[in-house]
Amino acid sequence: MTWLADATRLRAQRVPAVLITQIGVRGHAPREAGVKMIATAEGEFGTIGGGNLEMTAVDRAREMLHDGVSVPETLTLRLNDKARTQHGRQCCGGEVVVVFEPLPVVPAVAIFGMGHVGLELARILSRQDVELYLTDSRPEQVAAAGRLEPGEATVHVHHSMLPEDLLAELPPGSHVLIMTHDHAEDFSLCDQALRTPGLGSVGLIGSSAKWTRFRAMLAESGHAADAIDSIQSPIGISTLAGKHPATIAVSVAADLLARFLAVQGERP
Repeated sequence: MTWLADATRLRAQRVPAVLITQIGVRGHAPREAGVKMIATAEGEFGTIGGGNLEMTAVDRAREMLHDGVSVPETLTLRLNDKARTQHGRQCCGGEVVVVFEPLPVVPAVAIFGMGHVGLELARILSRQDVELYLTDSRPEQVAAAGRLEPGEATVHVHHSMLPEDLLAELPPGSHVLIMTHDHAEDFSLCDQALRTPGLGSVGLIGSSAKWTRFRAMLAESGHAADAIDSIQSPIGISTLAGKHPATIAVSVAADLLARFLAVQGERP
């Protein structure tokens, strides 16, 4: 199925798209029910028959992409000389029903530190439709992350002695969670995250005392106060208290999911 390969490739390239499927045909039409194509803001892949029908469908798909529509919708198009659109008429004599299914770019989350909390959080997020980047400087923790049970997420596992170097390789808009075993490593990640444009959010695990110390150190490193304030610490939702790793992971995951829904224009 060519459309499936196209959808997989566009997802990997993080290009938003709309899957267009002709689900119903009455009378004569250029192609049969079930035919599919994909439209992006700049390209088309496959065909549902060409002509006025296809151009009208592609226009609607691009309107959905521009407006950030996240739910499927249908459109009925008559193919006769009385049904004119901006692209003209198509006189096959039939009628088709087309469904549009958005294929959005999924959120990207990078967890630095595969300790107790990091692994618990990775287990939860692996059940979500996200791009999940798991990084640790300790080989044994990287191996533990690699043994996570597969889920819906696309998981990328990295071992790096300089994990802060990986920040620049993350997709634009990535949400970064810093929870390594070493406070010096945590600080280097915070410092580099503030020097890396295009990140979605940055969160740091730890106590208020740790964050107070980090704030002063980040200021001494030349970061402006408003930039420092963009780092969330402590992480998670404030109404869910508890220090057990699984509890912290649930709290952080819930906060992230609320952020994802907010971006989609939905209420959590």
